[in-house]
Amino acid sequence: MLKVGDKAPDFVGKNQDGEEISLEQFKGKKLVLYFYPKDNTPGCTAEACDLRDNYERFLSAGYKIVGVSKDSEKSHKKFIEKHNLPFPLIADTELVILKAYDAWGRKKFMGREFDGIIRKTFVIDQEGVIADIIEKVKTKEHSAQILK
Repeated sequence: MLKVGDKAPDFVGKNQDGEEISLEQFKGKKLVLYFYPKDNTPGCTAEACDLRDNYERFLSAGYKIVGVSKDSEKSHKKFIEKHNLPFPLIADTELVILKAYDAWGRKKFMGREFDGIIRKTFVIDQEGVIADIIEKVKTKEHSAQILK
C-alpha cells in the first residue's frame, strides 16, 4: 500500500485525445491525480464538476489535475465535452495505473462484492513524492478536501 512520503509510481497513459501523459511531465509541478469509477455516473460527475468549478483555485495554488478511470478515450472525450472539464482524463483500460496506485481492488456495493475502481486521490509534490492521499472522497466537496 502506498503512503504519504512514498515516491509516486511512474505512469504513462493516453488521454481523451490519444496523447500520452506521464508523471515525468509534471516534474516541478504539484499534481492532483484522482481515480474514479466511471464517466457520467452521478458521483463521478459531481466529483469532476467540483474540480472543474474550483479549477482556477487549483491553478493559483500551483496544481495540475489529471483523472484516471478504465473508461475508453472516446468515453472520456464525451464526458469532458458534456461537462466542460478543463483537465485531461487518462483511459487506463488495462488497469496498469489503477493497480500501481492501489485504486483497483475488492469493493462492496449493495451487499455484493466485486473487483472495481476504488475512488481515491493522490496529491503529488514537485519532487514526485506523495504529499497526501484522500481515501474517503466526498464527491461534491472534493476540492475542499484537497485544498484544505
